[in-house]
Amino acid sequence: MFFYKLYQLFIAAPILLVLTLLTSIATTVGCTVGNASWWSYYPGKWWSWAFLRVLLLPVHVEGREHMDSRQSYVIIPNHQGAFDIFLVYGFIGRNFKWMLKKQLRNMPLVGRACEAAGFIFVDQKGGPKALKETHDRARAILQGGTSLVVFPEGARTFDGSLGRFKRGAFQLADELQLPLLPVTINGSFQVLPRTRGFNFVDWHPLSMTIHHPIPPQGQGPEAEHATMEQARDIIASALK
Repeated sequence: MFFYKLYQLFIAAPILLVLTLLTSIATTVGCTVGNASWWSYYPGKWWSWAFLRVLLLPVHVEGREHMDSRQSYVIIPNHQGAFDIFLVYGFIGRNFKWMLKKQLRNMPLVGRACEAAGFIFVDQKGGPKALKETHDRARAILQGGTSLVVFPEGARTFDGSLGRFKRGAFQLADELQLPLLPVTINGSFQVLPRTRGFNFVDWHPLSMTIHHPIPPQGQGPEAEHATMEQARDIIASALK
């Protein structure tokens, strides 16, 4: 572990800093002057893939065959830690937009790149008007045929367990009658738990299980609640 920390400090950190700067600039400029759909996804995908590879973290993914390339999904992973973003972005193999916490917009360069890429920032303290604007933007993305990734727990877990789900993702799927795509992440909590902040990471394998989609099952509050419970059970079934 001591040598792994030395590796992170003197080798991985400088490489990842340069990669982050280059990816942020490429995404911002590319989305502004080029094909926004391409530039909003592929630089971030390669950056996330490289991030985990440079840190020597093993990754295992199963279930990609459950996705239909012609179908738009509301993708709902559990949220174990900060490395969930690198795992989903780098390895799910699907173009999508993120729904992220508003605080990420303030990150130097990265926040500007996320904004240029058309990601949705959620202001949970902004009141009904802010939530409606967020919902409207998410609806427009999904109606345009692009998938959307939403962490249904709303925040990273404190203890590694699966938290309570919020309605937002399920409300969108119910309203637009789109399938939900449950995703189970394992290992991210062990790599960097929320309680530690951004610090040295621990070496631990990461895995992502992409489950069968959950198709619409009617419409309205009852169907929405039933789908939420079903999704939670599916995600929990693959937690280690």
